Amino acid sequence: MFCLSLTSLISPSSVNMIENSMFEEEPDVVDLTFPALDPDEVAYEPRSSRLLVRGLGENDMDEDEEDCESSARLLGMSFMNRSSAHRSNSSPYTRQAPPRSCSRPSARTMVVCVLFLVIVASMTMVLYFLPGCTFTKTGCRKENKTTPIEPPFPWSQFRLPHSIRPLSYDLTLNPDLDNMNFTGSTVIKMVVLHNTKRIVLHSANLNISKATFKVGWEGVCVCLQIRSLFQLDDGEASDVTVLEYKPRQQIALNFSEELKAGQYCVLTLDYSANLSHTYDGFYNSSYTDKDGNKRVLAATQFEPLSARKAFPCFDEPAFKATFLIKINRKPDYMTLSNMPKAKTTPLNNGLVQDEFEMTSVNMSTYLVAFIVGNFTPVSKNVSEILVSVYSVPEKKEHTDYALDAASKLLDFYNDFFEINFPLKKLDLIAIPDFLAGAMENWGLITFRETSLLVGKQSSPLEKQVVASVIAHELAHQWFGNLVTMSWWNDLWLNEGFATYMQYMSLSKPCVCSQGNLFLAVRFRALDKDALNSSHAVSTAVNSPEQVEEMFDSVSYEKGASILLMLNASLSGDQQFRKGIIQYLKQFSGLNTDTNDLWNSLTQIEVSTQHQNVSEMMSSWTSQKGFPLVTVSRKGDQVTLTQEHFLLTSDNATHTSSLWNIPVTYVSDNCSLAPECRQLFTLKTKSGKTQSINLVKWLKLNYRNTGFYIVHYGDDGWAALRDALANDVSVLTHEDRASLIHNIFALSRLGRVSFRHVLNLLNYISNETETSPVTEALLQLNKIYQLLDKRQEYSLVALLVNLLLQESVSKQELRSALLETACGLDDENCTQQAKALFKQYVDSNATSRIPGDLQQVVFNVAAQSAEDWPTLLNLYGHATYDAEKRKMLRGLASTQDARKIVWILKAGLKGNLIQTQELPLVISTVCKGFAGYLFAWDFIQENWDRLIEKFPVGSFAIQTIINSATSQFSTQAHLDQVQGFFSSLKERGSQMRSVQEALETIRLNKRWMEKNLRTLQKWL
Repeated sequence: MFCLSLTSLISPSSVNMIENSMFEEEPDVVDLTFPALDPDEVAYEPRSSRLLVRGLGENDMDEDEEDCESSARLLGMSFMNRSSAHRSNSSPYTRQAPPRSCSRPSARTMVVCVLFLVIVASMTMVLYFLPGCTFTKTGCRKENKTTPIEPPFPWSQFRLPHSIRPLSYDLTLNPDLDNMNFTGSTVIKMVVLHNTKRIVLHSANLNISKATFKVGWEGVCVCLQIRSLFQLDDGEASDVTVLEYKPRQQIALNFSEELKAGQYCVLTLDYSANLSHTYDGFYNSSYTDKDGNKRVLAATQFEPLSARKAFPCFDEPAFKATFLIKINRKPDYMTLSNMPKAKTTPLNNGLVQDEFEMTSVNMSTYLVAFIVGNFTPVSKNVSEILVSVYSVPEKKEHTDYALDAASKLLDFYNDFFEINFPLKKLDLIAIPDFLAGAMENWGLITFRETSLLVGKQSSPLEKQVVASVIAHELAHQWFGNLVTMSWWNDLWLNEGFATYMQYMSLSKPCVCSQGNLFLAVRFRALDKDALNSSHAVSTAVNSPEQVEEMFDSVSYEKGASILLMLNASLSGDQQFRKGIIQYLKQFSGLNTDTNDLWNSLTQIEVSTQHQNVSEMMSSWTSQKGFPLVTVSRKGDQVTLTQEHFLLTSDNATHTSSLWNIPVTYVSDNCSLAPECRQLFTLKTKSGKTQSINLVKWLKLNYRNTGFYIVHYGDDGWAALRDALANDVSVLTHEDRASLIHNIFALSRLGRVSFRHVLNLLNYISNETETSPVTEALLQLNKIYQLLDKRQEYSLVALLVNLLLQESVSKQELRSALLETACGLDDENCTQQAKALFKQYVDSNATSRIPGDLQQVVFNVAAQSAEDWPTLLNLYGHATYDAEKRKMLRGLASTQDARKIVWILKAGLKGNLIQTQELPLVISTVCKGFAGYLFAWDFIQENWDRLIEKFPVGSFAIQTIINSATSQFSTQAHLDQVQGFFSSLKERGSQMRSVQEALETIRLNKRWMEKNLRTLQKWL
């Protein structure tokens, strides 16, 4: 991926005791004490009602009573045995013997008592033998049947047991897009791996109405229906329950006899549910067509934990199976799924049923997908695979670029991996209402419209972004789909690889020019991983929130970065490729962990000059963070030392972290060509390189292929600064950009003064390439935002002048430079932007604004009281989504308080502005001085509504938290943020992104306190 409950039969609170018509006398004493449970016997009580079912095995009343006793005991009740001889002497309710001094009653009293007893006995016998009545302490009030008691839920773990493995699913779905609900039937064929008395799987918000079970494909069927205790035809009886435990979204079937290892069985579940109103599971969506009509559709988004919201399943990556999917629909809709359509059959109720071919591969549940709506395709055959790009009908003209890019990338991956795409077709579909950038469902990749559709006026950068997303999702068809991580702790095996491959594939001339996107991505990954709140690439995951939080820059960008570093350190151009081909072929159709990858690469890399890949790379995946490499020179001897680059030492876990670092370096003797690169492996705390004679300077981390930061010391930085002042082309543009990134990072760490940073930037007026300038602009803009929020107006004005001095003529830099200039109210820039907007409006949008200038123009227009409503009207009628999104960013950049409040509320409401865009709206609002406090108040007031729409820990929530807090730098704001999130408790207080936010505020505060005076003097 590119960065529903059972009907109630018995309520536990209503259970008081068990009655049974076989009892010959009522229990006259009830022990209400709470017996202690042995830790190994603790079970979790279901919180919703259950289906009482019958099933496998023999039945006798003693076992039934025993089950009911244990269930009632879990509810806090202990029932007395029917014989008084077994009553507990310790019970406080035990009857006391009368005192021996009691006098003998008179004859009249005895006669009255006997008469009373005779009457009571007679009434008792009448009630006892009355048909249809069960004798209870309170008389005949209940039907003559056993009242079922819910047994405890038989499983207490977040992850499912591995005693059962699903083999295939047969899904039939009946979505009703008029009433926004659906019914379904799921048939799961399974094999028993270990003897067990239970089957545990996932289900969320599904109302299960019927469940059937049988052993063997054609064996004796043991039916499980919604009934009380009953007899099978052969006289055998057994109670087996279907239970639900909502907190873990699990359901279970209990059996009185064990299922045996090697047995095959079939479970069928019928259910109903509402289509989800959020962006996960089987969810409803709508859009307005070009004629103003509302169109509805239903789509799926199952990764990571939402397949269970569409059908009961074993919803973990390791439970791979095949899928046969059938969807009933109205004739005026169409359907898509992972596989090609096998047939369409008319049904008696006026609907038609589309049946898709059974998947030819085993898939994890999160990769299943189906869509119901109206879409139009463009298609072409690529290596005997039908590639199609789908969109809503009026946007068909925007699909050609995506089809061309997908076709080239599919050919490239088939050749590169030496494994052909295994399905018959590959669909890419643009969904009007989709939260993620894209999702790699096997054979049916879903996209946001802005991530797939390209207009005729699109800029080269927009096309690069679309090609990049397509490349990422196509790479997943091998990394993630064909070979899948065993559990979410190794998500990076999916996302890190897909991210690496997207940039590597787009660097090929036959596909698309990728520019400097990957370099900037690696810088941002370093920034995030420098925090103490970061985590190891492969880390423990034990809750739904932790699963969601794995979709972050560590899994994606750091994962890709360490793969780049590994590739750059291996001997020969093809060693890395050979290793991953072996990995894919060895584990095709299976699940893996990180060690499987390293072992595959180690088997290929047998060169004596290189070490074991597993030994080298485990240090990069098993611990968080990255190293700071410090260079010191004494004569011709160079010493390298490493330490953990950790911005925050407060509350940090102090460990002697060491990395196995493939240090690359060049010098003034030879610095540009790949042949100039030297390699030194630093495994220990410090190491000495071979003697280096007559060298003025060294530059480590050639082209920034390594995931570490370098400190050269005062003399080393001075030598590099002088070299750049004399000739900027003495280093590659990647090396120049990495020097800028590294010195800002070291300033934030406190290792160099901010004066050193500014001295290095003196050279940049001579810079001719994009990446060094954009990195400098980004770093300076961070400081500008902090100063602006602290109302340091004099410093802001001086920093504006510094930013506006940069002059680079390349067209690809035009957007970044002009957005900075206009954002800083440069008069020349704003006047030209206003003129372009007026020309655009006067021509009724026929005079197009160049794609790379659109954002600047819309931002400027939004600052005008007259132009903001005009821009809002244009937004409401825009059909090309990339342009529409730029208009939205412009609208959200307003500094008008009333408009800020309106747009935040509109994003949450989801009518005019889709809720999927709310994270973008908040992040844009937060950049302005007028908006950042409004946004923070908005988040606090609407937190519960936000986590209804976006799961706790999700990337959307991470983005919202980061945007709202990253520019705070005062103790007051720190206390406020800490207090708010602490009050949330289970509603988000433990999120990693919260710890990251608090850490960032502390760092901002520290930086301002340390550097404000220096900045004042320098400026």
